[in-house]
Amino acid sequence: MLANLACALFENESVTTTEARAKRLQPLAEKLITKARRGDLHARRQVLAKLRNKAVVAKLFEEIAPAIDKEREGGCTRIVKMGYRKGDNAPLAEISLVLEGVEKKKKAKPAAPKKDAAKPEVTEAESDTKEAAADAPAAPAEEPAEAKTEETPEEKAE
Repeated sequence: MLANLACALFENESVTTTEARAKRLQPLAEKLITKARRGDLHARRQVLAKLRNKAVVAKLFEEIAPAIDKEREGGCTRIVKMGYRKGDNAPLAEISLVLEGVEKKKKAKPAAPKKDAAKPEVTEAESDTKEAAADAPAAPAEEPAEAKTEETPEEKAE
């Protein structure tokens, strides 16, 4: 069943089927496309062992594999959910070949070197504020906790 679905996929470049079948077909199709991209005789014979249709294998090796972008590292098929089938309400999906080019990712800038945590650098503005704080008179120290305690109402009554 999967081999026939794969033949139909490579022949028509998209197939509408149930979601479960599409999910089962995707890894098989990816592996066959990878072998077709290699393009040697051994790969062709391995694909012929799976598909058994010489016309589809020829199309896969001569048309589809060269059309797939060399930058693409997998992901040559796409599954799109289509809704539900009338009759048994089975979820449908369309699996299709992705023949578009790949957008190159922008490389991230290298991270800045970490500053030494033991010796933080002090800027001029920070040093000016520290000096100003040192010149200002210190706030009066708070009284000890014992002196602040208030008398309870019972002690006042006595």
